[in-house]
Amino acid sequence: MRGRLVVGNWKMNGGLAQNAALLSALVEGWTARDDRELSVCVPFPYLGQAKERLAGSAITWGAQDVSEHASGAYTGEVAAGMIAEFGARYALAGHSERRQYHGESDERVAAKAKAALASGLTPIVCVGETLAERESQQTTAAVTRQIDAVIRALGAALGETVVAYEPVWAIGTGRTATPEQAQEVHALLRARLASAGAADVRLLYGGSVKAANAASLFGMPDVDGGLVGGASLDAREFLAIGLA
Repeated sequence: MRGRLVVGNWKMNGGLAQNAALLSALVEGWTARDDRELSVCVPFPYLGQAKERLAGSAITWGAQDVSEHASGAYTGEVAAGMIAEFGARYALAGHSERRQYHGESDERVAAKAKAALASGLTPIVCVGETLAERESQQTTAAVTRQIDAVIRALGAALGETVVAYEPVWAIGTGRTATPEQAQEVHALLRARLASAGAADVRLLYGGSVKAANAASLFGMPDVDGGLVGGASLDAREFLAIGLA
């Protein structure tokens, strides 16, 4: 049975004082459960704070990106091994904002996922279509292209990943895919992963997830949880999503 996973992506938000308050509220409000996991992916400077505040709690943590390189002359990059030293469990790879604003290719995203695995991190590989691709009936082609690059790169290690479907048109826009739209793409991803021997990979939905819509989204058979943006900055909202 695939356990529920809800991951908060703080994006480029936070500060030491507000982080402390948020993390403390999450620790106080979340109880360990065998069937559910709550996690936060924080900006790199706050990995140490996440470790300090969350170590020993029922909440895991991770980073929002990872370099495909293990070390070297790559100024500004952060290696998976560095992230792992902070006790992180996860690293996002290929978030739509990285693809859009930093030109990350499918191949580079796959290389980042491979690097994360090599250092003991679980990559959360993000895939999804733009509004133009959805309106031109290219959702299947776009998502398949993105996940196939990861399948080729990871091989047998594919089963150790998490995949997040995030329709780009629903991120930070207030628009959300209907549960049926999410399930349609998740079923496509599940079939693709199953054909590569990784049917049990957890599939998350990301795109304006809120407490008000989480239960209906998570009720779909192939939606195993959520990748939550803005709502993860509100402890009460994020905890309600985790319990949905």
